Amino acid sequence: MQTAIVYYSLEGNTEYAARAIAAELGADTLRINPKKSYPSGGFRKFLWGGKSAVMAEAPELEPYEFDSAKYDRIVFGFPVWAGTVTPPIRTFVQENDLREKRVAAFACQSGNGAQKAFAALKKCLGRDALETELVLIDPKDKPSAENKERLRAFCEQLNAVEAS
Repeated sequence: MQTAIVYYSLEGNTEYAARAIAAELGADTLRINPKKSYPSGGFRKFLWGGKSAVMAEAPELEPYEFDSAKYDRIVFGFPVWAGTVTPPIRTFVQENDLREKRVAAFACQSGNGAQKAFAALKKCLGRDALETELVLIDPKDKPSAENKERLRAFCEQLNAVEAS
């Protein structure tokens, strides 16, 4: 089974997790970025990123290459913003036909809201469920044994589905 990890990372936590998961699964990665960057610090980060997330915006993305026919499974990765999926992921979903794909997701957060973010992703995808979900607490900035164990278990679940 061919897997692509499609992710957006503002401060590096999601990228850190995406690379770890890709290494474990032997998956390809695709980092997507909006044409207009979000502020990465201070109050402006929360104001603009949160507003964009709450308003369910779908910003224009920098050009990327993605051939959905090449993949059986897509694993989305994103930071949680205002309890929802980040806007660049929303854009990617709207731009690509993923109806026949298996989909899993992981979310990085400092506080909470990942479950609401997964619900927003499912709604965007038009699905009732994801193959599996993973919540990490700032894996790059605050490394922990708990995050490592969660990453391991997530990859194990994905490998088990692939083997069946």
